[in-house]
Amino acid sequence: MKIITVSREFGSGGRELGKRLADILSWDYYDSEIITAIANKSGLDKQYIENTLNNGSWHSYPITFHATLTPSHQQISRISLLVDQEKVIREIAASGRDCIIVGRDADVILAEYHPFNIFVCADTEAKVKRCQERAPADEHATEKDILREMKQIDRGRAQTRSFLSSTAWGDRANYHLVVNTTGWNMKVLAPAVAAFAQAWFQENP
Repeated sequence: MKIITVSREFGSGGRELGKRLADILSWDYYDSEIITAIANKSGLDKQYIENTLNNGSWHSYPITFHATLTPSHQQISRISLLVDQEKVIREIAASGRDCIIVGRDADVILAEYHPFNIFVCADTEAKVKRCQERAPADEHATEKDILREMKQIDRGRAQTRSFLSSTAWGDRANYHLVVNTTGWNMKVLAPAVAAFAQAWFQENP
C-alpha cells in the first residue's frame, strides 16, 4: 500500500493537486470525504465540524488538566473531533488501498505507514488570485478579506499541528517534496509530481 499526504497553504492549489494526482495514479482520494465520515458517525453538521477543526486555537488550552481546571465545552468538542478525525484516517490506511489524503495532519497520524509527504505553497499574490478565480459568483470578498482568511486558516493549521506533534507545519524538513505552484499550470505540474512520487516509492519500497 502507498499513501501520499498533501499539506498546503490556503489558496496554493494543494487540493487540486491532490485530486489530479489521484486521477493520474488511479488512487483513492480523501479530503472533504473525511469530514463527511465524521459527520455520519457523530450526527453533527459537516460545516460545524469543518469550522471547529479549522479554528485551531489550541495554544490557549492546557493539554494536561489539573483538578482545579475544567476544560471548556469548546475545547472538549475540538479534541473529540480530532480524535474522530484520526480514527477515520487510520481506518482509511487500514483498508490497505493506495490513496491520497489532503490535509488533516495525515502525515503525522500515519507516520508508521511511511507515506510520501508533500507540502504545497505559493506566493501571496498567486494565492489571492487563485482564491478570486475560484470564488462563487455571489461572493464578493475583497483582497483584504482573502488575506485575512488566508492568515487565519494557515495559523489554525499550524496551531493544530503543534498540538498534535513536535514538528512544525510548513517546515520543509518534515516533507519529502515542497511544491511551489506559483506560475504553474496544474495540468502540467501534476504529472511531474506524480512521476516524482512514483520514483520515490520505487526507491523506498
